[in-house]
Amino acid sequence: MKKLQLVLIGLGITSVAALYLLPKVVVDNESTGTKMEGEAADSSATSDVISESHENELSSQNRTQADQLIQQFRTAPSPEEKVAAAQVLAGIYKEEGLFDSAAYYWSAASDILPTNLFLVEEAGKANYEAFSFALDKVKVEALAEKTRGYLSKVLEKDPSRLDLKTKIAMTYVSSSNPMQGIMLLREVLAQDPKNEDGLFNMGVLSMQSGQYDRAVERFEELVKVHPKNLQGQFYLGVSYFESKEKNKAKAQFALVKKMTDDPMILSSVQGYLDKL
Repeated sequence: MKKLQLVLIGLGITSVAALYLLPKVVVDNESTGTKMEGEAADSSATSDVISESHENELSSQNRTQADQLIQQFRTAPSPEEKVAAAQVLAGIYKEEGLFDSAAYYWSAASDILPTNLFLVEEAGKANYEAFSFALDKVKVEALAEKTRGYLSKVLEKDPSRLDLKTKIAMTYVSSSNPMQGIMLLREVLAQDPKNEDGLFNMGVLSMQSGQYDRAVERFEELVKVHPKNLQGQFYLGVSYFESKEKNKAKAQFALVKKMTDDPMILSSVQGYLDKL
């Protein structure tokens, strides 16, 4: 799965970047039973795992500004000023790819003003992004729990936010109860059969569990209604390849090559074409 993870990051897919950590689960049959191989993430994580993450080193060009903002965050006389400093810090850390640190400060901002749903949602999204790139199982579970905590508050106020429900679902897939995540994704697709995130994630999870025939079906549905979804187009090609449908795989990879000039994606595509 390491190779898959690298391709995911190259495509800019954060929602499944920690895919290789997931247990193998049958995701696309009518039964609600599970079939798991391997163990889920350790649920004994504590908030300390995340609270220490803001100590990540920044590049020299942002270090001075960050140090000033951290001092401002710690000593600001009003909650609003603390929140303002935390938001700028989160932006700096995200810019440098330090997602744990960005999540830490968005969480801090939300915890200072817990009734501000904008801050709550941003904290949830930031923790989800950090969760998506986390590799340590303890950290994955800690970030997943925080993601669910924040985004669930927004969903309580606005149950129509299927985008947030999908993120919550993906955090469960890496937990000790992966089927809960699968059921949430099915609920999303029951409400909106054309939901882009729902179709994509169900397709990827089908791939991860080796159900390439079902992955083909999901990705075909996805690109039919969302033809510009590059990730879906690429994984449809991979699913055809794994399903031994060589002609379809060749045609699909040829289409992907026309959609992007990203060297990493093109290299991955050529690697598959060379095997056909």
